[in-house]
Amino acid sequence: MPDTLTRLVEAFASLRARPAETLARRRVALGFLAGVATLVLARPTWTTWQVGLVVALIGETIRLWAAGHLEKGREVTCSGPYRWTSHPLYLGSSFVALGVIIAARSVLVGVMVAGYMAVTTAAAIRTEEAFLRRTFGGAYDEYKRSLRPTAERRFALERATRNREYRAVLGLALGFGILALKIALSI
Repeated sequence: MPDTLTRLVEAFASLRARPAETLARRRVALGFLAGVATLVLARPTWTTWQVGLVVALIGETIRLWAAGHLEKGREVTCSGPYRWTSHPLYLGSSFVALGVIIAARSVLVGVMVAGYMAVTTAAAIRTEEAFLRRTFGGAYDEYKRSLRPTAERRFALERATRNREYRAVLGLALGFGILALKIALSI
């Protein structure tokens, strides 16, 4: 009987995890759609664009710093920003999103982007943490409880490139470039 109960619990957990996994896998495509909608609905001014860009650049700096320390799928990373937060890439992405909201100067964009970030980030974190627990077991649990010592590793741009952080940089540049054109052309 305990074996049957265990299987039922695992099956239920699997059913609950599937929507999160699907959402986590599709977050980039959904982000692209949210980005297009943002560009259409945005009503930026040079002031909101500049303030939003500064906030977004802070976020991208956090992301770049994290990507330069991360060895995806190889270890539980404990250096750089991972000393203070489990998910610095998502923290950085949240700042980028806030910068976009500020730059766009649209309540509708704010609601849409905040909703997108809340739903997709929660799904990604849930999925990622399940993977890390399956892959690294106790080492990840120790890290989450802050029992694992921090590692002394230097930032490496090569590592950030291997983690494809250049995609986020290019996306940020493209998005803010289009917003600047929208202001300059009054469209």
